[in-house]
Amino acid sequence: MKLSGKVAFVTGASKRIGREIGIFLSQRGMKIALHYHRSKKEALELASQINRIHPGQAKAVGANLEDPRQIKKAVASAGNYFKKIDVLINNASIYEKNQFGKTSLKDWDRHLNINLRAPFFLAQEIVPWMKEGGQIINIADWAGLRPYPDFIPYCVSKAGLLCLNTALAKALAPKIRVNAILPGPILLPEGSSTQFKRAVIRATPLKRIGSPQDIVQAVAFLIESGSFVTGAQIPVDGGRLIA
Repeated sequence: MKLSGKVAFVTGASKRIGREIGIFLSQRGMKIALHYHRSKKEALELASQINRIHPGQAKAVGANLEDPRQIKKAVASAGNYFKKIDVLINNASIYEKNQFGKTSLKDWDRHLNINLRAPFFLAQEIVPWMKEGGQIINIADWAGLRPYPDFIPYCVSKAGLLCLNTALAKALAPKIRVNAILPGPILLPEGSSTQFKRAVIRATPLKRIGSPQDIVQAVAFLIESGSFVTGAQIPVDGGRLIA
C-alpha cells in the first residue's frame, strides 16, 4: 500500500509511540485521525503542527475507549471528515501494576475494556469505512506471551489482543490484513531507576533499550511492504522473547 493519500486512524496518538507513528505517517503523505482521551491539548497541538505543513491532513478526535458509544462517535467524525479510513492502528493502552491479592474488579475492567474490547469495537466501526480494503495493526506486547506476575490484568489483556488479532485476520481476509506488533523494552515507565534500566538491558539479548522509531519502522513495513502478511505477531523486543 502506498501511503500518500491514504487515511490512518491512530489511537493514543498524542503521546509516546502513538505520537511518533502519527508524525511519521503524516510525513509520508498519509492523512491522520489522531485519537486522544485526556491529552486533548497535546493532540490538538500535533494536529495543528501537521496541518500547518499540509492543511487538512490531520484531525484530532476524542473518545474514552471504555465507552463503545464514544468509539462510534469518534470513528464517524473521522470517517465523515476524510471520507474513508484505510488503516487502523490500535495503539492506545493502559499499563498499571496490580499485585495478586490486591487487584480489584475495576482494575480488571479498565485493562480489558481499553486494551482488548476497544480494539474490537474500533475495528467493527472502522471496517465499513475501508472501501478499498485496508489494514489493522494492533500494538500488543511481548508480555502477552511472557506475563509479568505483578501486571496480570495488563498481560492478560494483551494476550487477548493477540487472540483477537488472529481472529480478525481470519474474519476479514482477503480484503483486510490484520497484524500485531509486540514491543519489548522501548520506552521504560516514567521514573524508572538507573538500576532498573541496567537490569532490563542485561536481560535483553541486543543489550540496549529500543526506540519508538523501531516500532514506527515495523508499522511502515506492514503498511507499505507486508502485502502477503496477515495474522502475524512481530516481536520488536531486542530478543526478549528468546532470552
